Amino acid sequence: MRHLVHADCDRIRSLYEPAVGKVGDIKLQGALLNSLNTMYPTTLTQLARANPFSAPLFSLQKVEEPKQTTSVNGQNRRFAAAAVEEGDSCEFGSQKYFLLCGFGGILSCGTTHTAVVPLDLIKCRIQVDPDKYKSIFNGFSVTLKEDGLRGLGKGWAPTFIGYSMQGLCKFGFYEVFKVLYSDLLGEENTYLWRTSLYLAASASAEFFADIALAPMEACKVRIQTKPGYANTLRECAPKMFGEEGIWAFYKGVVPLWMRQIPYTMMKFACFERTVELLYKYVVPKPRNECSKGEQLVVTFVAGYIAGVFCAIVSHPADSVVSVLNKESGSTAVQVLKKLGPKGVWKGLVARIIMIGTLTALQWFIYDSVKVYFRLPRPPPPEMPESLKKKLGLTE
Repeated sequence: MRHLVHADCDRIRSLYEPAVGKVGDIKLQGALLNSLNTMYPTTLTQLARANPFSAPLFSLQKVEEPKQTTSVNGQNRRFAAAAVEEGDSCEFGSQKYFLLCGFGGILSCGTTHTAVVPLDLIKCRIQVDPDKYKSIFNGFSVTLKEDGLRGLGKGWAPTFIGYSMQGLCKFGFYEVFKVLYSDLLGEENTYLWRTSLYLAASASAEFFADIALAPMEACKVRIQTKPGYANTLRECAPKMFGEEGIWAFYKGVVPLWMRQIPYTMMKFACFERTVELLYKYVVPKPRNECSKGEQLVVTFVAGYIAGVFCAIVSHPADSVVSVLNKESGSTAVQVLKKLGPKGVWKGLVARIIMIGTLTALQWFIYDSVKVYFRLPRPPPPEMPESLKKKLGLTE
């Protein structure tokens, strides 16, 4: 092979020298390499790439090379874009996939949080005024007596807008970060460290989701817990801005991170692992043999279980957020000291009922959106064959 290449080099040099005059000319070298690339593309391209003295003026022809592949949660995909599976409307990890996941997040979070506004209203009032609102039933009774049935819907507008934006970032960015971190870890480490992957991806997503949520959450709590301050978002937002400036909408973002990041980490990691365990130990047949309806039932059950744990983990910070947005001059540390160890757990039962139902419905709606738009839905992760061989689990 080497003597053939040298022979062709001499032949091409003899053709170019009369026109140019010397072989050392940069343009001649480029032409020479282009000619050789035509004959020996793979070999010469690799040699040229390895050449430490290559100049940017050298123009090498592109050579088709095998594209790298990796696996995300058991599904093979190319770095550039995943192959479209039969029946799927788009590629796994594509821009369309992430956008539709974000849309699913808007529907799942915006609609569910708005639907439980009455329960959320009572929960917030128990947290900020436990002497007046002693329990869930007492809270409903007092609210109906003072504000009527319409009073139970206070704060629905900022709830819908705020949690729609939060859902867009939470679910959309979760899918983005999950793919990103999985690519960094590789197939085997993705399986071994999948719980840590879910935790890291969900925490990263919620960081941005809370920034989107904070302004509307501040308005919602002010409307619900400060009687006479404002009854609608159109009244509340300008009033808050006029009194305290832009900081009024973001002073609760740190307590929101304290509440929502642990909540979301539990929500996603617990859900993912619960689904895995349900298919492994409870569901009598493999996931690929289950109908879409049966899969959505598993989604709902796993979502409710995850929701109970979410409520417990995030409740103390939720109490701080509620009081902080009611008392304009307080800080998170001052509110925490004021509430004490027992005060931060006020309204926990209401929150468990609310968050358990909420989380189950969110996952059900989100998964339903994926089914409706025929998005790729990878099955629960399985140990890669390469890892099985390393561990001696296969022959």
